[in-house]
Amino acid sequence: MDNTNKNYIKKIKETYESNFSFWKLFWIFYIGCFSGVIVEIIWCLAKNGYFEYRTALILEPLNPVYGFGAVVISLLLFNMKKCTNFTLYFASFIIGGLFECACSLFQELVFGTVSWVYKPSNFGILGNRTSLLYCFFWGFLGIAWLRLIYPVLSKSIDKILTSKYGKKITITIAIFVSFDILFSSGAVLRQKERRNQIPPKNFIDTFYDNHFSDDILKFFYHNITVIE
Repeated sequence: MDNTNKNYIKKIKETYESNFSFWKLFWIFYIGCFSGVIVEIIWCLAKNGYFEYRTALILEPLNPVYGFGAVVISLLLFNMKKCTNFTLYFASFIIGGLFECACSLFQELVFGTVSWVYKPSNFGILGNRTSLLYCFFWGFLGIAWLRLIYPVLSKSIDKILTSKYGKKITITIAIFVSFDILFSSGAVLRQKERRNQIPPKNFIDTFYDNHFSDDILKFFYHNITVIE
């Protein structure tokens, strides 16, 4: 490898290290989680005419799918900011579709459920885990994120992190979100065990059975379909 390539790789590494610390990535994740829920609620209200709570976590109105999506888009597209909008669109089209497919597959393998299956009318692809129609939306979202949203968001996050209690606040929220992810995953995994007629093995299973029955979980997870 010649010096030119080494310097280029070094420059990219330094750029990512300065722009995407753990602290900043967490806030991108957190804001993506919350924003995704708000957008889904508004979309459901506008499309169907009624309110529906669209979350993935039990204790907070957050959906990690959107959070991880924001992180993935940020990391993979950041170094392409000098590219044309057409190139950005195509890259986001592919990244968004593959990410959506991966999330659907993960949910099916771990929890035995799926939250979305695209119809042929929406040009479902990759086992209907994503669709050409929504890939088109991913393309536009990638451009809007990199050109408009992320620059403003990045400056706001920097202000939080450079404030007196910025990192302490970040750690506190990160711990609570991590707990919520584990807590919510436990409730859904216990639901999977109930479907398979597995009795509670300990006090945690009993707690979930008593406080997070199938009817209660239906409030949080309206669109889940069980995979037989």
